[in-house]
Order: sequence, then C-alpha cells, then structure tokens
Amino acid sequence: MHRTPVASGNILSIGYDPASQTLEVEFTNRHVYQYLGVPAAQHRALMQAASHGEYLAAFIKGHFRYQQVG
Repeated sequence: MHRTPVASGNILSIGYDPASQTLEVEFTNRHVYQYLGVPAAQHRALMQAASHGEYLAAFIKGHFRYQQVG
C-alpha cells in the first residue's frame, strides 16, 4: 500500500485503501499497523488533523480492529 509521509512526532507515514477500508500507519519505530474497516471520512479527517497522533489516539485506536504487518 502506498503511504504518504506526514509531519508528526510519532508517525512517519499514512496509507489508505478505500476498497478494503484499510488504514495503514507507519510509526517512527518503523512498526506498521493496519486498522480495518476505517471509513474514508475517518482517513480524510486524520490526514487533515492538526495532530495526526492525537487524532489517531482519539478516533482510531480502540475503535477499529488492527493488525501489525511490519
């Protein structure tokens, strides 16, 4: 999945596959997680958030199933 680099203290890049509603996040420790069933609107809001890390913690983590892929 293609990921876009972001300016964040703990996230390096974010990708999204609208067909499967999979959000992929690469953290600064190089671990990659996929969050499953994330609507496109949530991805857009994450990308537009003033703080990607704060948005992820508040609206993605704990709300969607996830798996570590890297």
